Amino acid sequence: MGVLCPCGVLVNAVSENNNVKFTGQTGTVKGDLIYLANVCVTTLGTSTLSLSFVDTETPGVNNFTFTANAITSVTCKQEGQNCVVTVDGTGLVNGVQFPFEAVFRDQVATAANDIVQSFVITGFFDQNGAAPVPQGSIIALGCQ
Repeated sequence: MGVLCPCGVLVNAVSENNNVKFTGQTGTVKGDLIYLANVCVTTLGTSTLSLSFVDTETPGVNNFTFTANAITSVTCKQEGQNCVVTVDGTGLVNGVQFPFEAVFRDQVATAANDIVQSFVITGFFDQNGAAPVPQGSIIALGCQ
């Protein structure tokens, strides 16, 4: 058994056909979002988080992968039976560093989708609202 995490999130999720916004571009771009995270407040130095975007509207034009290189804070908040985990830090897109904030909602109800409530890469990208992902693809840690 590993060490219990008092606050964190495990994410392995895909959300398809989202209209996202890129800083400096007019309008939105449709595409698929792929989220991966293994974050724990007690092991920020070894925590991982990434977001990949696959442009399905203009294939290949706006594709990118964001990889966190410093996770500076993780907060867990109980909302009813659900758990909301907010992750802040910095990361890289094509070698350029940006601050980010990601908000993940683990829905308890088995019929409900989990939700990536927001993912903002300041000065570069905004997923532009909540993105539903399959139930069980977000596992919040520490919201008992």
